[in-house]
Amino acid sequence: MSSNRLQFAVSGMDCPSCVGKLEAALGRLPGISDVSVNFTGGTLSLTAALPDDARVSVPARIGALGFAAQAIEDAVPAGATDAPWWRTIKGRLVIGTGALTAAAFVASFFDPALAQWPYVAAAAIGLVPFGRRALALARSGSPFSIEMLMTVAAIGAIGIGAAEEAAIVVFLFAVGELLEGVAAGRARAGIKALVALVPRDALVERDGQVVTRAASSLVIGDIVQIRPGDRVPADGIIAEGRSTLDESAVTGESVPVQRGPGDPVHAGTINGDGRLRVAVTRDPQDNTIARIIRMVEDAQGAKAPTARFIERFSRWYTPAAMIVAALVVAVPPLAFGGDWTTWIYRGLSLLLIACPCALVLSTPAAIASAIAAGARRGLLVKGGAALETLGRVRHVAFDKTGTLTEGRPRVTDLVPLVRDVDVLALAAAVEAGSSHPLAQAITREAELRRLTLPQVTDAGAVPGKAAHAEIGGIRHEVGSPRHAGAALDAAARDRIAVLEQTGKTVVVLLREGRALGLIALRDEPRPDAAPALARLRRQGLETVMLTGDNGRTAAAVAGGLGLAARAELLPQDKLAAIEALRAEGGVAMVGDGINDAPALAAASVGIAMGGGTDVALDTADAALLHQRLDGVAELIALSRRTMANIHQNIAIALGLKALFLATTLAGATTLWMAILADTGATVIVTLNALRLLRRGPAA
Repeated sequence: MSSNRLQFAVSGMDCPSCVGKLEAALGRLPGISDVSVNFTGGTLSLTAALPDDARVSVPARIGALGFAAQAIEDAVPAGATDAPWWRTIKGRLVIGTGALTAAAFVASFFDPALAQWPYVAAAAIGLVPFGRRALALARSGSPFSIEMLMTVAAIGAIGIGAAEEAAIVVFLFAVGELLEGVAAGRARAGIKALVALVPRDALVERDGQVVTRAASSLVIGDIVQIRPGDRVPADGIIAEGRSTLDESAVTGESVPVQRGPGDPVHAGTINGDGRLRVAVTRDPQDNTIARIIRMVEDAQGAKAPTARFIERFSRWYTPAAMIVAALVVAVPPLAFGGDWTTWIYRGLSLLLIACPCALVLSTPAAIASAIAAGARRGLLVKGGAALETLGRVRHVAFDKTGTLTEGRPRVTDLVPLVRDVDVLALAAAVEAGSSHPLAQAITREAELRRLTLPQVTDAGAVPGKAAHAEIGGIRHEVGSPRHAGAALDAAARDRIAVLEQTGKTVVVLLREGRALGLIALRDEPRPDAAPALARLRRQGLETVMLTGDNGRTAAAVAGGLGLAARAELLPQDKLAAIEALRAEGGVAMVGDGINDAPALAAASVGIAMGGGTDVALDTADAALLHQRLDGVAELIALSRRTMANIHQNIAIALGLKALFLATTLAGATTLWMAILADTGATVIVTLNALRLLRRGPAA
């Protein structure tokens, strides 16, 4: 008997409490295990011993609970299309019960006794779906559901002659569920917007012709043409052409960037004014947009520690509330001779007030909104646990190369040792065509300065020593100070020592054994590194650089950026340093390379630069798609604001319940006020969480 992982699209989930109901119900089916429900994504996955049977039994069980499910094979579901609220089942229920309640209200002006029957009808019609769901949940292992609380309260109200309030309770409960569904749709809208970024069609070169094909049919190696204004249909490398690309929807980078041959492009970005030929490098199911969608859906499906605590609390809270309500009904009449009708009424009100909807919603709504807000700005967080932890870290550790620095050397100093010699032009001519990083930095600097290079002949290199070529029939070399040897006088050696003390690498230009000049190069800090680190310090965080580079270079870079440095670290040394920092408090590690993966995994939160390796991105808990270091401070600010939002939500939910509990026991709360308090708290909590979407993660 083989096990298989199945995935289903589920519609009708409007509250995070639906997750627990589905997991409990499906977990009781034979042969079903590892049930995982993603509320925001509208999906569930499970392991089935008999997959063919599960494709029938699972949707049937889900349908009995009042939801709808359909098996899907796509690993990145686009989500169900939301119909207008008035065309949904819940929308029609609200309209129907509302119309009957309004008709009963009008009839009460003419004959109060006759109006009772429309109120009973309105309550009964609304109770049918809720009561059926309550019974299905009870049979599936969730007897203390919100639907059960509301059903018992409404039936009890009808039983004591309060049909008017029973109808209003059912109507307000239906309105509350409808509003929760609308809010859930808002949370899912971000995923659908990401899916819509990738165009349906692509212009593909086939057999010498350009044909239109579905973007989903592209394969690695295809050449696609992208006209000005078109969206890029796939991840790839530019084979021909130059243009500006608007990457804001993918990376959050607000300024269009210049791209040319050899540069990567992402699916979903918008081409500017140039025509491009792009070689596809990833399957459509694995492009940047698809990976972002998977990360965001997985993150929103992962439960934060606070959410897990509230779920555990609610499992005890709801049955405890029913016991307390039963005591409120029975104790005063039996022990003190109270009026049964009065105390039954108050007990039913207490049941409605006890509904934990707002409390259960308080954390996942804020987490989902925050993760979606971060994704809009190119900040991916892979779960609620990481988002919570970010706000509590005390240290932020950085890799150097490619994280704090640009990841490639560039020319910083030109020191002529002989008058009237263009050191850079001669050195670039000698180094032209070399693949050595220092050689490429020299030629790149010459290109930026638009220098005219002399013609060379007999070019070559002695590995580890120098590159050489003849210019005008005279041998020129570019090599290390050690290779230059006796050609350097005392002044030149002193100047080299000063440059090397600042972490720079120095090469010497020689003409037939005579030193003509010095060129200093260094992997320079990113332009945004210093302000990003200053912002972290303002947030009260300690920063440190962990690098495998030599101590001299590390000290020079760290000194200029104002952070501590630990140098000459092997991957296991970085791991040990992270563990030591973690012992002093939470630590976030920021890196981009394969050698950073162990440290990223060991940190309280690992943050990968978006341009880094797949290993770093997969290992990390968060990623900066826009590759800007200020994203680290934005992530921490987003985490702190999210936790403040969660605390506000919990205070609102519990505060309103405490208030109405007191007024209920005092006899000042009616049934419809009780359900309005629960629905109102749910709406307030939802709107408060949605503020995170509007504001975004910037601090």
